[in-house]
Amino acid sequence: MTSWLPRAEAAAELVAATELLFEAGVMSPSGHGNLSARLSDETILLTSQGSIRRLDPATLAVVDLDGTVREGAVSPENAEIISMHTQVYRARPSLGAIIHTHSPHLTAFAYAHEPLPIRSEPMLRFGQAVAVPVAAWAPRGSEASVEAIVEAVSSSPQTSAVLLANHGVLAFSSSPIAAARLIVALEEAATEELAAAAIGGAKDFPPDALEQVRASMARVR
Repeated sequence: MTSWLPRAEAAAELVAATELLFEAGVMSPSGHGNLSARLSDETILLTSQGSIRRLDPATLAVVDLDGTVREGAVSPENAEIISMHTQVYRARPSLGAIIHTHSPHLTAFAYAHEPLPIRSEPMLRFGQAVAVPVAAWAPRGSEASVEAIVEAVSSSPQTSAVLLANHGVLAFSSSPIAAARLIVALEEAATEELAAAAIGGAKDFPPDALEQVRASMARVR
């Protein structure tokens, strides 16, 4: 059985993750986003409001994976995202955290319904070794939307993120900090991919790039 963070530590990590995202400049001007962290095999700690700017740990809610709010209260605009988080945890039982943002350049790929190619070394280093897939659009929080996200997660078992068509991005990892660092790496990659398009387009890695990066990282550990 996996050992998850106690509530106080999970709350502190969620706050630290939001601070990292804003300091890195990868959030949309609205500050919209939502985050969750695993508390146990059956419960998560979830942000309860639409904006995560200056996140207050007192506003976090404890939610069962069946969607029941056990502690705290979730605002109406965030109640729609409960199923998105819980169903991804069900699809990936080893996950420790999930983050959703409208990071501008990643969202541009989501609006274009274009997967984010794997052409950035930081993506490899932060656990994204395949192109980021796109989940088909459906109304936010709807059963169809959640099904599309779970389908994208399940059909690409190596991915640690999914672009949400016409919406934003969902990233997941072992902890809130790890997921936030992945968002930063992905947003940088999306920015650079779009910039490279003006000078002929970004070029693919060699086929063994992931193995080379892993070997390089292993040498300095």
